[in-house]
Amino acid sequence: MDEEMKLKTKDLLTLNELDKSELLGMIDHAIRMKKDLKRGISKPLLKNKTLAMVFQKPSTRTRVSFETGAFQLGGHALNLSADELQLKRGETIEDTAKTLSRYVDLIMARVYSHEELELLAKNSPIPVINGLSDSFHPCQILADLMTIKEKKKKLSGLRLAWVGDGNNVCNSMIYGCAKVGINMSIATPKGYEPKHDVVKESTKLSEVKLSNNPETAVAEADIVVTDTFVSIHHQTTDRTNDFLPRFQVNTDLMKKANKSAIFMHCLPAKRGQEVTSDVIDGHQSVVWDEAENRLHVQKALMAALLGRL
Repeated sequence: MDEEMKLKTKDLLTLNELDKSELLGMIDHAIRMKKDLKRGISKPLLKNKTLAMVFQKPSTRTRVSFETGAFQLGGHALNLSADELQLKRGETIEDTAKTLSRYVDLIMARVYSHEELELLAKNSPIPVINGLSDSFHPCQILADLMTIKEKKKKLSGLRLAWVGDGNNVCNSMIYGCAKVGINMSIATPKGYEPKHDVVKESTKLSEVKLSNNPETAVAEADIVVTDTFVSIHHQTTDRTNDFLPRFQVNTDLMKKANKSAIFMHCLPAKRGQEVTSDVIDGHQSVVWDEAENRLHVQKALMAALLGRL
């Protein structure tokens, strides 16, 4: 029987808001919810609750997983494009936050600027969830850690290699791995390192090594992770020449990791760029389980933020 979870934080913006016990508890609850769903067991943990989903950027996994998750828990989700809100006509984020909080119980926002997300949370008395910003992507890492726990049966003591851009996903991955005791080796081109303050803070809890050498980073890794070279907030810039061919995860690079290593990618993937098709479709890839787990871990997150877990 899982113990009742009560989070100390109102919002989830970076993943650093959760302590180790909260993070591990969230993952365990999500794994249980996944098993319950497959057995046809459901609990209306979000009955009579409404989630507002605000999107400044396109979305597949974030929108569908949150909307489906709210429905499965007996709640309701509203899909709100930023272009359709009064934000487009100049209403401030502060006023939008105060208005939405009078109608709904949770806000999930997918934004360009993390500072805008912080303003939203500061002016909202209800929980705000980061569905992706230019600096962090905490929900993705909750799903990633859940997937690792399922596949490896543990978290502490593992080694994760990140290859590519030290982007928003990487920043949240550093926070998550540090809290659960996963050691990280990060290989990026020069100038593409993750946030310095995130690395500095996380090295107090776990090992975080930075280099410009993918082969060194991947050596003896239990998990190999990459992401697109051109993130959604960099779509107007062609940065691929800074990464290819050296930072591509291909069969040769995967051979340098442990034989039992798994490959992860938050998706969408640019096949033939950051990863080859034979890797993403290969026996070491767990990307589809990883994508599915967004649904389960976000259900646990929403219920926990509302004190219903």
